Amino acid sequence: MINHNALASAFSGFQKGQPFRHCIVDEFVTEELARQLESEFLPFESPKWFVYKNKIEDKKALNDWNVFPSATYKYFQYLNSTEFVSLLSKLADTKLFSDQGLHGGGWHIHGTGGNLNPHLDYSLHPKLGLQRKLNIILYISSDLKAEHGGHLGLWEQDPATNRPGKLVHEIEPKFRRAVIFDTTQNSWHGMSRKLTQPEGIYRKSLAIYFLCEPPQDIDPRGRALYAPREEQKGDAGIEELIKARSGVASSEKVYRT
Repeated sequence: MINHNALASAFSGFQKGQPFRHCIVDEFVTEELARQLESEFLPFESPKWFVYKNKIEDKKALNDWNVFPSATYKYFQYLNSTEFVSLLSKLADTKLFSDQGLHGGGWHIHGTGGNLNPHLDYSLHPKLGLQRKLNIILYISSDLKAEHGGHLGLWEQDPATNRPGKLVHEIEPKFRRAVIFDTTQNSWHGMSRKLTQPEGIYRKSLAIYFLCEPPQDIDPRGRALYAPREEQKGDAGIEELIKARSGVASSEKVYRT
């Protein structure tokens, strides 16, 4: 199912990743499994998706195990297994814990014009009290081309503003490519290139997060913290949206605006 050799090889550069620890694992899963995972996604217009549609994010997601078909269910089951979590803990040199609830994870899909502003993921799991530590994203859109955009951007932290500074790295969402990164290092990430793919082609990915014991000085942030894009800077409406989106109590009111 998982290409363990490719995973181990990619992790040799994980600690030196810039602007924060990360690695890229091409051919993370077999061709056969990738095709199965891709085909199992619900239609984009299915009412079962959870919809995020506002000026800082435009995507759909679903983390309901009861909806996942067989291949998707088995994929997430394996990544939550003791065997895989132990392997990942060894590679990352950190004691990790799985999140079988897939909080924030599961299926993610973007249509034409889809967007994800630079952001920091939630810090403290709202139910387990553990810190989100590692993120694994697997891209499985066989028809998505480089010219369609949707690249994952990694930004450095601007110490003067505590917001994203320079865009340091862009990662094309290639079929069967996984990106693994440490979410605890002011890890600003998002979509660096607008999606311009033809209708009927979607940016599909599967995401899962791994947790660790929280440090004493952890930021208790329970929701993602977004930042404005260059053309949105100084927009009071965007700043209000970002503030509301980052609050546990207020976020539900602005997922769709």
